Parts: sequence; C-alpha cells; structure tokens
Amino acid sequence: MLQRFSSALTKVPSILIAVLILAAGASAAPKLRVLHAFGSGSDGLGLWASLVLDSEGNLYGTTSGGGADGYGTVFELTPTGDGTWQERVIRSFSFDDPAGYEPMSTPTLDAAGNLYATTLAGGAHEDGTVFELAYGTWQESVLYNFCSRPACTDGAAPSGGLIWNHGSDLYGTADYPFALSRELNGWKETVLHHFTCHKDGCGAVGGVARDDAGNLYGVTAQGGTGGCAAPGCGTAYELQPMPDGSWREITIHEFGTEHFPLAHPGGPLLVDSQGNVYGTADGGAYHNGAVFRLSQSSGRWKLTVVYDFPVDADGIGATAGLITDKAGNLYGVAATGGDPNCYCGAVYKLSPAPKGSWKYTVLHRFVGYDGFFPDATLILDVAGNLYGTTMTGGIFGGGVAFELSP
Repeated sequence: MLQRFSSALTKVPSILIAVLILAAGASAAPKLRVLHAFGSGSDGLGLWASLVLDSEGNLYGTTSGGGADGYGTVFELTPTGDGTWQERVIRSFSFDDPAGYEPMSTPTLDAAGNLYATTLAGGAHEDGTVFELAYGTWQESVLYNFCSRPACTDGAAPSGGLIWNHGSDLYGTADYPFALSRELNGWKETVLHHFTCHKDGCGAVGGVARDDAGNLYGVTAQGGTGGCAAPGCGTAYELQPMPDGSWREITIHEFGTEHFPLAHPGGPLLVDSQGNVYGTADGGAYHNGAVFRLSQSSGRWKLTVVYDFPVDADGIGATAGLITDKAGNLYGVAATGGDPNCYCGAVYKLSPAPKGSWKYTVLHRFVGYDGFFPDATLILDVAGNLYGTTMTGGIFGGGVAFELSP
C-alpha cells in the first residue's frame, strides 16, 4: 500500500505544477536558496528523504520517482566555483531492477565515501533491498533482499535511513528494526525485535537512533494501548544489547495516552547528549502535530510536549525528524501550513527558554516555487547552514533540494 501511495504522490498533477509556477512571483525569505529543482528531464522527482553531506562538501540524496526509467534515482549535488550547484544522477532505477526500485531513504556514507541506502520495493522477493554504491565508480552491490512472505519474517518496505554502529554494522527498520553485519561471504541480516502489534507496537518506521551506550531508539506507527482505533496510536521503544548478542525491547511510551493525545509518530528520533529522546507526532492540543521529549528518571520514562503547533502559519503535520546544534536548539520542518497563500510547509527552530519552556521561530515559509511539502529531517553543516528537501514543488514540480543559511 505504501508503495502505491508513494508512486502516486511522486507523479505531480499538471494542475499543481501550474499553480506552483504561478506562485513564482511571490517573495521568499532571502536566506533560503534552491540548490536544484527536480522534475525536468531525467533528474528524478519526489524527495521523501533527507540529504547527506560528505567530507568534500558534496550532497547526496534519493528521489522515489523519475529518473531515466521512472522509478527513482540516487543523485549527487556538487558545489561549483560560481556559487551554484551541479546535479548528477549516479543511479536510476527501473521496475524490474535487481536492486529494487523507489528509494525513499536518506543515504548514509562510510569512511571511504561509499554510499548505502534502501529501496521501498522490488528485489529478489519484491519487498525492498539494501544496496551499496562504491565511491567514484558508483558500482552497485545488493547487500540484502527483504522478504515478508509466509516463509520469512524479516520485514519489508524499508523506508527509514540507515545508521552505522562503529562502522561495522548497519541498523534500520523494515516493519521491524534490523541489523546488517559484515561477514566473510557477505552481509547477514538480524531482526532485533518482532513486534506483536499489541502493547509493544506495530510497524517500525523512520529508522533508529543510537545513544553513547549502544542502545537503539525508534517508533512504531501503530500498536500500543492508547486511545486510537485498532491497531493503536503507536509506540516509542528502546532496544538494549544483551551480553549473549540478543536485544531486549522496552516500550518507553504508548501514544494516545496523553491529555491531548499524540498519535502515529513517523520521523526518526533524536537522542541528545543528556540521553533525552525527541520526536514528532500527529495530534496534540490543536490537532496540528507536536514536538515531544521523552526523559528518563529513576528508571521511568516521562513524555513532555515541547511544542504544540497552534495555527496554520506555524506549520501543520510536523512528523519529520529533528536535529540539534551545540546550543541545544532543535530544527525541523512542517509538511504543510505556513504561508497563507500556499500552505506549502515551513522550516522551524525551537530554542530552550527559561523555566523549561521553548521559543518557536519560523525560519522559512515555502511558497511553491521554492518547494512544497517538506517531509524529511534537516541536516546541519559546521557553518550552521541547514540543508533539506521538499517532496514536491519547485519550478518543475518535482521537489527541491535547498540550503537555509543562518
């Protein structure tokens, strides 16, 4: 179902493109710069995932549709000497591609610059893959084919990004949280926890985050015992590595149990230096979504709503992940809301304020030609520039990659 949904959304209707082009006369915040507008030719369209920055200042990302064969791309954005960026497709996917199709995850890099990502569908069992592109030549290797058929229980449709464990193991989610470990004859996949769709949750999404002790944190879109209709509002969970190599799952929160219920968390979690866990979810006091924090004290986890999105101008549907800077500020995106003439989404900042409160600032409201529907976690470079993507919008309607300078 998610596969069909992503395909439909990445093929932007012509009427939407016309509206976006008409909006080009509107003024945008001066600090935002579109690095590349997708949807022209075979450069891809539909940017669900974020970007990754390499040591040389190049950006890499994925599109879920478009490309030479219509089923997604991996692309590189390289800064040029005149201040512009050059986009280059380094991999296009087709429907019968052995590596799968519809990549919807943020790429990750290793120390050598090799790129790792996932496809939502296709592969040997039609349930998605994990693949590697070797730096420079971009030669592809399929590391794993997922399978959710009756004979196998390792999950399907990996859409969250991958993270490294000390450069040796890759962690991600595909219904279940998984690890991929290097072995002499290839890579071995291990499911870290099989969810029951009851108290522990159902449908792990968004990848996982890791703390300094090696514990993993993630969310499920459904399950739990909260107030939503079956199969539930979702959960937040912790996975602790055990001495025997197994993993212990602890449900640290069941959504839908709050005074103003939160539901269906979707983005990756963020773990700060104090061990607090931050994320986003639907619902909240104004039904526009909320940012939350989970903090542990005396072995118990407590949820605090950091910010409830109150009005359309602040943004709606803030379910992407968060990032933080050295000062403890949080940055994120809202998929819609913002500019009243477009409701095309916004970039926001949350700053710690006295007495445990937070100050909310809109950094940019999208107006269509500069992007529409941002739904991926931002990244931050050493100079304080933010980089991100929008799923649609831009002058060609296929989404944009953008930079937001401080």
